[in-house]
Amino acid sequence: MSAPESFAIDKIHVPEKKRKALKQDVVDALAESILESGQREPILVRRDKDHFVLVDGLHRLEACRALGEPAIKGVLISAEEARQRELPPPPPDPEREKMERLRKLRLEKEEADKLSAMRGGQGAHAAMRPRAETAGGSGRTAATKPTRPAAGAAPKTLSDWIKQQERSGGRY
Repeated sequence: MSAPESFAIDKIHVPEKKRKALKQDVVDALAESILESGQREPILVRRDKDHFVLVDGLHRLEACRALGEPAIKGVLISAEEARQRELPPPPPDPEREKMERLRKLRLEKEEADKLSAMRGGQGAHAAMRPRAETAGGSGRTAATKPTRPAAGAAPKTLSDWIKQQERSGGRY
C-alpha cells in the first residue's frame, strides 16, 4: 500500500450503497476523537475520472466533513484492489465442513481405540467381530452358513427384507 496523502473532501464521491450504512453516533464519536488526537487511520479511495470514489472510511470522512476540514488523509488504491476489498468472502462449503467433521470423528475414534488397546483391551472393534471357530483343531476355520434373521428381527440388507416379506406372505 502506498503512503497516505491529502485528498480534498469535496472531490471524494461516496457511493449510495455505502452512504446507507452511515451511523451518526459513530460519526460524532469519531469527530470528538479526531479533535483530540487527529486522524489516525487514513481512508481508502480509488481514482475515477476527475474525482475519487470512497472505498473504505465512510465514518472518518463524514467526521472530518462535520468538523469543516477541507482535506482528509487517505491512500489511493487501484480499481482492482478496490474490487478485491468489496468482494465478500466466499461462503463456507458445506460438503467440505461435513468431510472435516467426519475426519475429526474418525481421528477421535482411532485415538480412543489406541487408548483402549494400550489399557489391555482389544479395542472397540475386536469385541464386535465374531470369532472364527476352528475345525478339528487344524487351525483352519470352518465354513459358516449365513444365518437367517430371527422372525421379529429387522433385516440388515434389502435382500434379507425381500426374503422376510416372501416368507411372511407380504407384498413388496
